[in-house]
Amino acid sequence: MAKSPADKTADASTAPETVKRAARQIMQRFVAVPKDMPDKRSAPERSHDFDEIYGEFDVAGATQQASRCSQCGVPFCQVHCPLHNNIPDWLMLTAEGRLEEAYEVSQATNNFPEICGRICPQDRLCEGNCVIEKGFESVSIGSVEKYITDSAWEQGWVKPIKPRHELTASIGIIGSGPGGLAAAAELRRKGYQVDLYERADRAGGLLIYGIPNFKLDKEVVERRTQWLADSGVRFHLNFEIGRNATLADLRQRHDAVLIATGVYKAREIEVPGTELGGVVPALDYLIASNRRNLGDDVAEFDSGTLNAEGKNVVVIGGGDTAMDCVRTAVRQGAQSVKCLYRRNRANMPGSQREVANAEEEGVEFVWLAAPETFAGSGKVDIVTANRIHLGIADSSGRQSPTLIDGSSFEIEADLVIKALGFDPEDLPGLFGEPALPVTRWGTVRVDHKTMMTGLDGVFAAGDIVRGASLVVWAVRDGRDAAAGIEQYLNAGGQAAAQAAE
Repeated sequence: MAKSPADKTADASTAPETVKRAARQIMQRFVAVPKDMPDKRSAPERSHDFDEIYGEFDVAGATQQASRCSQCGVPFCQVHCPLHNNIPDWLMLTAEGRLEEAYEVSQATNNFPEICGRICPQDRLCEGNCVIEKGFESVSIGSVEKYITDSAWEQGWVKPIKPRHELTASIGIIGSGPGGLAAAAELRRKGYQVDLYERADRAGGLLIYGIPNFKLDKEVVERRTQWLADSGVRFHLNFEIGRNATLADLRQRHDAVLIATGVYKAREIEVPGTELGGVVPALDYLIASNRRNLGDDVAEFDSGTLNAEGKNVVVIGGGDTAMDCVRTAVRQGAQSVKCLYRRNRANMPGSQREVANAEEEGVEFVWLAAPETFAGSGKVDIVTANRIHLGIADSSGRQSPTLIDGSSFEIEADLVIKALGFDPEDLPGLFGEPALPVTRWGTVRVDHKTMMTGLDGVFAAGDIVRGASLVVWAVRDGRDAAAGIEQYLNAGGQAAAQAAE
């Protein structure tokens, strides 16, 4: 018998509640299902190669772990993600077996979810703020995110960008790190002509040369840069602004320019002995290792200058770069690896997951200690350090380190790696553009609503604006800069975007 209009209205009003009940049956399983991660290779096995240490969820594992999400009313995981990814939505879709839809939701807010799933410090961001984290352990958000997009690649769901309309307006992007790549993807999606200028011989910036393979396999990055090339982004490699062209040249060539160079100048430590052989910047060391693993000839590696094999290694610093250095040294066959950090474990800025991985691999952490001198005859052989007391918290909320008188001690060292952070290069001088405005820290000054600098049509994004930070923040800034560039062009800046005939 046909239903009356009243019956149909009743059905419609109860349908959303039916859907909610069905969703609740699939989700909120954190009480019954314990947290799990993909299989992690044992420390003895992984310490001898540069392969990624985590495996991949299978379908059952990803579905089960996604179902642990509580689908809370205020998703703090999403709030604390710089990209505000729709995490509860793609977790529910994964739990329901709707993986292609989960991928579409995931990639809508993140240009490189498979990269962020591998290298984001989830314990400090989404997972660390999961509402079930206290007592039940958080959802394995990063591993599910990685699984979704790796599966999308395998299934052929990741297609090159095909803009609805090709536009004549052209944008030049300086730097092919995560910020530049994210902006290129967003602008190309809108139909703009995008040229990306990279001073290295490979695209990817920090993702290729700064992060070791055991965290991010380089094929994952190369797959993304090839996807952008297939989408119509033009890459100009071995092209350095200041040598091959000036910023003024690019402004003449393009309707808008984005500076996304990152920050690479090593921050120095003011102690005697930094000029000794064997005292090296972290990025020089990591670049040499990554180039070697990519098959390049690296003279500094072959000569032993940037090779830890058989050496007593001391890394100074407590961030993620320091963790990359100590774990690289282990894999190169160092005799011993120590990490010297002036604060304690609780105050360490790096990912606690990375610290735990390093400890499993045999790294020794020397907490509450700071170098006093590096000593040796032409080459370092001893690090003299002082013990530290943590005093009253400063304006940032962190306890201030204070030297303890008479507490000095010595550590044997053949290689000292300085992982103290990075500062910007002198971009106005390098780019031949003295009018480019910078802050007192040397970062590029922008209007944070538009990401445009004081030069008309010149934008900036990523670490060169905010200082050394996370890859996920660079992706966020690249997306914001792309939106600012589109707004600028639509308003008639330099050359308004016109549909190609």
